[in-house]
Amino acid sequence: MFIRLLILASLLATSSVQAVEVPSPLEQDRGKSRPLIIVARTQVDPTLTALKKELEDPAVAQGFKERNLVLYEVVGISGKRDGKDLETQSTMSLIRGLKPGMIIDKAKVILIGKDGERKFEGEGDADLPKLFATIDALPASEKQTQPPAETAAPDKTAAPGKAVKAAKQPKALED
Repeated sequence: MFIRLLILASLLATSSVQAVEVPSPLEQDRGKSRPLIIVARTQVDPTLTALKKELEDPAVAQGFKERNLVLYEVVGISGKRDGKDLETQSTMSLIRGLKPGMIIDKAKVILIGKDGERKFEGEGDADLPKLFATIDALPASEKQTQPPAETAAPDKTAAPGKAVKAAKQPKALED
């Protein structure tokens, strides 16, 4: 009897299926572009349809590209990035990361900066000129966001006028 329980326990331990956490699709845009996310209940939501109609204008589309914006549409549990379908797991990861709350009547509009922080959040308001003005008012440091570069800290014990070498990275331990 003990052997049967031991075999059953080992089978359950080795064959357990664990959910794999898929990274949010917003991570690929960090430092490169500004995600504009519309979370709506239906495809015919007035906010979503008005935004799509505005983007058909070539001047507005050009302004959208100049500001490095990327459009994410989340309708129910299906999502799109610039018109291309996202996988369901990626869409769910995006929704979990945003925590948009309950959507009752109006769609939620969220603008994320290049630094990954929310710059605008509203309900039923996808007024592109207003969003463009918000982006244009951002500080220059956010407009030119890049991954931080490693710099060497000054050595206080070194003699003045001598060059300071960057510290070596410690070796990884081997097993």
